[in-house]
Amino acid sequence: MHLCNELEIHYRLGGRAGAVAMARQRSGTELEPALVSAFCSDPDGVLGAVGRASLWDDLLAVEPEPHRLADDAALLEAARVMGDFADLKSINQAGHSTTVEALTMDGAERLRLDPADCLMLRVAALAQDLGRVAVSAAIWDKPGPLNDSEWEAVRLHPYYSERLLSRAPSLARAGQLAGMHHERVDGSGYHRGTRAAAQSIAGGLLATADVYAAMRQARAHRPALDLDQAAAELRRMARDGKLETTAVNAVLAASGDKGRPERRRWPADLTDREVDVLRRIAVGGSIQTAAADLHLAPKTVDFHLQNIYSKVGITSRAAATLFAIQNDLL
Repeated sequence: MHLCNELEIHYRLGGRAGAVAMARQRSGTELEPALVSAFCSDPDGVLGAVGRASLWDDLLAVEPEPHRLADDAALLEAARVMGDFADLKSINQAGHSTTVEALTMDGAERLRLDPADCLMLRVAALAQDLGRVAVSAAIWDKPGPLNDSEWEAVRLHPYYSERLLSRAPSLARAGQLAGMHHERVDGSGYHRGTRAAAQSIAGGLLATADVYAAMRQARAHRPALDLDQAAAELRRMARDGKLETTAVNAVLAASGDKGRPERRRWPADLTDREVDVLRRIAVGGSIQTAAADLHLAPKTVDFHLQNIYSKVGITSRAAATLFAIQNDLL
């Protein structure tokens, strides 16, 4: 590996002749003579690997048969290795991935997510920070504020996680979830900046578990938060519309927090029932169909609808529909 590292550098700098000259010059001192001899006997064959279209495909092509396929247990073990490897990138990150996985899967059980989706969610929870390896450790362990270029590098690590996992088609769903672990409900997250309507329940749960686990660990720029501080901060993020309330409640319950469940605050101070009515009216439902759907009297539905108009400051169903769209209520 050391020889190939030097060959790649000197081939770019001095071409074939430069790579051969470097290898011969360092043979017997820095480089193993037998390896240098093997290279010099066929330099074009070795250097032909540089610039190939897809090293991934080349690697898969030379795997000896019979090909070994991973079952679910082996897949989770591989994901755990990825997570541990990513955590070693920073001195403050040890155990982060396994903590995120534990919180995520406990929360998934509480939210009764489809068991068929939970395998990929678990893989994503373990490997969500794999993209950290593409960012300098000096950035992760910097004690002070990050500058613009450093922050841009940090913002890309979920993208790298997504791309690395998605190279295997069978892990594409895990890659999508991993790529969402820093997204926020209000669109203030990264790397895509997606709002709630573009996120899944599983993705929101993973993002919330990652936030809580990170707060409970020290970072280069701050000490670890205690249980009460972390819970209070997670609740504040739910109230501010950054994290999904149901995910916050599930993660806090998974952490052993005994506080009251957080209640979601809807725009314009709408109540849960008013949002139920608005969602049905906004997609073309009548007062009668909304009443039947919600097991309410038509007069009660109309009462809620008039309250919606008053709180939002509108006078028509078209305006109500536009309000629902703009606030990601559908």
